[in-house]
Amino acid sequence: MKDVSRRDFMKYCIGSAAVLGLNLTVLGKLEKALAAGGGPPIIWLNGSNCTGCTVSLANLFSSSAGTTNVADLLLNTIDLAFHPNLMGAAGDLAVAELRSASATEGGFVLAVDGGIPTAFDGRTCMLWTEDGREVTAMEAIKELAPKAAAVLSIGTCASFGGIPAGNPNPTGIRSISQIAGVPTINIPGCPSHPDWVVGTIAQLLAGESPSLDSDGRPKAFFNRKIHDRCPRKEKDEAKTFGIDGRCLEELGCKGEKTKADCYSRYWNSGTNWCIGANAICIGCTEKGFPDKFSPFYDGKGHSDESKDDEDEEEKKEEEEKKEEEEKKKDKEKKKDKEKKDKEKEDDEDDDEDDD
Repeated sequence: MKDVSRRDFMKYCIGSAAVLGLNLTVLGKLEKALAAGGGPPIIWLNGSNCTGCTVSLANLFSSSAGTTNVADLLLNTIDLAFHPNLMGAAGDLAVAELRSASATEGGFVLAVDGGIPTAFDGRTCMLWTEDGREVTAMEAIKELAPKAAAVLSIGTCASFGGIPAGNPNPTGIRSISQIAGVPTINIPGCPSHPDWVVGTIAQLLAGESPSLDSDGRPKAFFNRKIHDRCPRKEKDEAKTFGIDGRCLEELGCKGEKTKADCYSRYWNSGTNWCIGANAICIGCTEKGFPDKFSPFYDGKGHSDESKDDEDEEEKKEEEEKKEEEEKKKDKEKKKDKEKKDKEKEDDEDDDEDDD
């Protein structure tokens, strides 16, 4: 892994300006900020999460600078003061770093990965021990968010609640904005793409506030529906999984309801994305995920694949049912005829007896 100097980071941002959503004005301000020693310190907290967004960020690669050591990038280049997974300090020393950063003149940036439990007084998620007392995620967010110059909700769990908030939500998960009571910059995704995180942080370092949509997401990354730019949009519908190049809408793809630029960005250093791997979009960047988008898979497409066979089977069953009904009617008619014939014979016998 290669350590990243401020110059290397600047080169990365310039080389990736388009995909990071950075214009020339922002790049100019970023260069000045880095030359002056960087911007405000960043405190990164983990709530109720899987740490997937940190892992995604750690997969960041730069073609111009070689493999990027994300720990060095964040700790030294961007001044990440506190991150439980990446920082070397622990215990009281780590807490001291956090307190020092939170007292920085000019403010700090608070980044939170994961939703915040509220049940049991928030005691299902403890972040650190201070003065012999456990500090919950809920308590930490309520204390730090109002003091921060900006609050970043990293991933869907932090932005909207995500999977931990899914029904029945036993720990009472809430989003960062719901707990903090202040506006947040939401960078959703399960996980977030590293470009979305770095691009947003770069704008903040340059003293710029990213333009946000109605859900608090940076428009640079979340202004178009995936379906609108999907390379499979005009292709034939897939009837089953594993067929390259076909539209997956009939199998449950949520691209028509999901805003993100996954179609042009790809994950794991540009290797692939969900639909490119013949998997459906599950709407992970949207508010209400996962419950609003469940069930993820739709059997409609698969049933269409064998539609002719099913139609034939249904037709056969209908014919058999009709045939049974006809037989039943014939049997009833025959029985009625026999009854009438018997009654007629009885009447004739009675007439003969009268004679």
